[in-house]
Amino acid sequence: MSDNYNPYAGSASGGYSTNASLQGNVSMPSARPSMSPDAVPDFAPEPAAPSGGLIGGGEESVKDVTTATFMQDVIEASKQNPVVVDFWAPWCGPCKTLGPIIEKVARQTKGVTLCKMDVEQYPEVSGQMGIQSIPAVVAFIDGRPADAFMGAKPEGEVRRFFEKIAASVKPDAAQQDVEAAMQMAADAVAEGDHGQAAEIYGAILAREPGNIDAFAGLGQCYIAVGEVDMAQMLIDKIPEEHRNRGPLVALVKAIELAHQASGLGELGELAAKVEANPADHQARLDYALALNSEGEREAATEQLIAIVRADRKWNDDGARTQLLEFFEAWGNTDPATISGRRALSSILFS
Repeated sequence: MSDNYNPYAGSASGGYSTNASLQGNVSMPSARPSMSPDAVPDFAPEPAAPSGGLIGGGEESVKDVTTATFMQDVIEASKQNPVVVDFWAPWCGPCKTLGPIIEKVARQTKGVTLCKMDVEQYPEVSGQMGIQSIPAVVAFIDGRPADAFMGAKPEGEVRRFFEKIAASVKPDAAQQDVEAAMQMAADAVAEGDHGQAAEIYGAILAREPGNIDAFAGLGQCYIAVGEVDMAQMLIDKIPEEHRNRGPLVALVKAIELAHQASGLGELGELAAKVEANPADHQARLDYALALNSEGEREAATEQLIAIVRADRKWNDDGARTQLLEFFEAWGNTDPATISGRRALSSILFS
């Protein structure tokens, strides 16, 4: 069986419950975030599920199974929450490589249980499934194989596989409340009401201390109102091994940019300096940094695009490099990132 062979691909269905209603518990405060990072729960990558809620994550999310327990631990259990089975053997080199990775990811993925099956001791199930090479990893949802991969994979690919499996399960109304609250916070940010957004993100974190998007969203609220040190305090709550997630990478970059802009001077002074000498590319770059710190993303992009248009090689391609750092801090889906990439491409490939 090749590494790319996937005999188990299929649709995933099912549901889970968090019993977490946020919409009735979110207060609507004023324009400035009032929540201190000290009031935010410590980051918990394996949050405990409420009664009747989503299970998985933590030490109990990894277990060994046998031929006798496979039906109960995998088939029946997958009718409640997804179960991933790692078919392995002690003599298998790639299995030894994959094992620690897949166990780490399973412990960090809420809602998915990992079952380890030693095919040397218990060959019956893998034989019935036609598995011819190991490691073989098969996800079960609603009692049936739903997806799979074969061979040792890097952590990033394994994590994406688990996240895909977890995301394939339809949330119930309670989880939809969390998603609705996240949208409420995003809408508040778009309207410039960072105080309201911060309170909503805080309410979400009280329910889900491992919600990366809420952590990052709260940090961005602090940066938006000039409380960069408070955003850093939030980042400090998160262990290093979890800081490589996209929203947190963007938050760290946003903190760096805020520190860059802190000593540049008043916005009006920088604008006047650029107006007095449009060819002063350093002044224009400083102006772009200051604009970004004030939330003027499109205007900041225009200043850097002007430098690239005038002199692509200035300062070792410094304007383009700075623009890419903006994109990283804003995120790939931000409208300013999308329009900025389009404008940059029109220059570079014209």
